[in-house]
Amino acid sequence: MAAFPHSQPLRIIAFGAHPDDCELRAAGVASQWTAAGHHVKFVSLTNGDVGHFAMHGAPLARRRKAEVETCARILGIQTEVLDIPDGTLLPSLENRETVARLIRSWQADIVLFHRPNDYHPDHRYAGVLVQDAAVLVAAPFYVPDTPPVARNPVLLYYYDGFRKPCPFEPSVVVGIDAVAEKKWACIAAMPSQFADPDSWLGRYLPGVPQDEAGRKEYLLEFFRQQDRDIADRYRDRLIAAYGERGRGIRFAEAFELCEYGSQPPPGELQAMIPGLA
Repeated sequence: MAAFPHSQPLRIIAFGAHPDDCELRAAGVASQWTAAGHHVKFVSLTNGDVGHFAMHGAPLARRRKAEVETCARILGIQTEVLDIPDGTLLPSLENRETVARLIRSWQADIVLFHRPNDYHPDHRYAGVLVQDAAVLVAAPFYVPDTPPVARNPVLLYYYDGFRKPCPFEPSVVVGIDAVAEKKWACIAAMPSQFADPDSWLGRYLPGVPQDEAGRKEYLLEFFRQQDRDIADRYRDRLIAAYGERGRGIRFAEAFELCEYGSQPPPGELQAMIPGLA
């Protein structure tokens, strides 16, 4: 079967609803892509200005932007934060055009994003916006100020645990053990979310220690465990992809192929992921 036509090096753009979503769901695979010579960009569709229990508004937005810029340096990627207030993202025509321009200006081969069924409206509408832009990014007379992509990119949903109306079904599961420390460094670089006593998870999760060191380790371990759970849940997929080495992989990220994007033939999707070719 002929190889799926894509650029070399690959160009990957990831959309998150807030400044931390891309990092939590795809920092591992992003680091692997950049190490292999590919180009990655993370985009937050809102500025995250209400994601804290003590700070808000412009000071928090500036802080969160600085945090993901630190993450970008850790991962070797580019990053952008749009100035849309947290909690207000809507699937408007204006926002659809913005997403389409971002995909086109990056000339993306692969687009990562949220599934449109999620507890948070910003996550849901981020998913809707990318889906709605999927076909239009190749249409030459849609937002004609930005050159269209040569073909509809491969669209991949992030992993999530929501089951209604339909559960996540992985198309590719990626072991990230070799780059896990970079992912944990990113989490540590976002204290507004994962270290402050008044951070979102610092206040939201039960049983968080009150001392600073204990709190930071507790919250970091929370995310380590999420990636352990993905590896354990899809152990059979890891073994199929990595052979016997897959039995020992500790941390993983998973992605589901969206039907609205290009559909690589069997084996070609894996060939686009470092370590799975």
